[in-house]
Amino acid sequence: MATRQLLHDLLASYSAQSGVAVAMEAIGGVDAAKRVQAGEAFDVVVLASDAIDKLAAAGQLLATSKVDLVRSGVSVAVPAGAARPDIGSADALRQAVLAAPSVGYSTGPSGVALLQLFQRWGIVEALQGRLRQAPAGVPVAALLARGEVALGFQQLSELIHAPGIQVIGPLPAELQITTVFSAAIGSHSHQPAAVQALLAFLGAPASAEAKRRHGMEPA
Repeated sequence: MATRQLLHDLLASYSAQSGVAVAMEAIGGVDAAKRVQAGEAFDVVVLASDAIDKLAAAGQLLATSKVDLVRSGVSVAVPAGAARPDIGSADALRQAVLAAPSVGYSTGPSGVALLQLFQRWGIVEALQGRLRQAPAGVPVAALLARGEVALGFQQLSELIHAPGIQVIGPLPAELQITTVFSAAIGSHSHQPAAVQALLAFLGAPASAEAKRRHGMEPA
C-alpha cells in the first residue's frame, strides 16, 4: 500500500509513453505475498525487498529480475487540529508515545519494527490497551482522521496526501525505520520481456521526482 499512489502515477506515465496498458491491484503486503505464494499469476509484483526475496526463493518470482525501486521512511502524524507533540529526539518521541491516549501502527514491516522499538524501550506493558494496529489494507491515516487513534506511525508515502490528519515529521534519524520496496517478474508471467521494459521504466532516474513527491527516495 505504501507504493500505491506512486505506482498509479508512474504506470499512467508508462502507458501514455509506451501505449501498453497496465492493470494494477493494490492490497496490503501481507495479503499480496500470500496470493503470490499460493501460485496466483501476476506479471510483476511490488513488495518490501525481503518479501520479494522470500517469494523468489520459493520459486514464485524470477530472482534475477529484481529491481529496487524506493526507500521509504516512517513519519508520525496526529488528527487535524490536534496538538503537535515534540518528536525531535528519541527521548521526546518516547515521551510523546507514553503520553498519547492511543497509538496506531501498521501491519507492514514498519509496524513490526515499531513494536520492536517499543520493546527495546521497555514500554510495551505501559501501552497495553492503547496500541491499535490498522487492519491489513487500511491506512493508519484513516484511524487518525476518524479519531480512533491520537498518534499514528506509518510510512510517509501513506500519510503525506491523506485528508484529516497532520504530519508532524519523520522519526528521529537514529530511530528511522526504512523499508526498501522492490519489484520482480512473476514466475508465471507469459510476457517477461514486456515486464522487463516496465521495470526499467520504474527504476529509471526519470522516476526520481515522482518518488520524492510521494514521500520516498529512489533506491
